[in-house]
Amino acid sequence: MRNTIIALAAVATLTAALPSPTQAYCNGCGVAAGVVGGLAAGAIIGSAIANSRPPAYVEPAPVYAAPPPPPPPPAYAEPPDVTGGICHLERRQVWIEGYGYRWRRIEVCD
Repeated sequence: MRNTIIALAAVATLTAALPSPTQAYCNGCGVAAGVVGGLAAGAIIGSAIANSRPPAYVEPAPVYAAPPPPPPPPAYAEPPDVTGGICHLERRQVWIEGYGYRWRRIEVCD
C-alpha cells in the first residue's frame, strides 16, 4: 500500500513537471522539469534505502580458551644506595649578562 502511494506521487510529480503544449516556447521550463524530476527520483531512492532491511549478522560461536597463566611474582629490586646529600630544585634569581636578574630553577644538594 505504501509503495503504491509513493509510486503514484512520483508519477503525479513527473506529469506535473512535463511541459504542456501552451508552454512549448518556454525557455526555463526544461530546467524546472529536470529539478523536479531529480527531487522526485531522490525521494524515491532515499525512501527505498531508508526502508531496506539491515544486513543479517550471524553471531559467531563462542570460543572457549584456557585462562591465561597468573603473572609472575614481582622481582625484588634493592633500593639504590644513597650516599650523597639529598638534592632538590629551588627557584633563585640568577644574573644573566645583558638581561639582568632572571628567575631560574637550580638544583641544590644538602
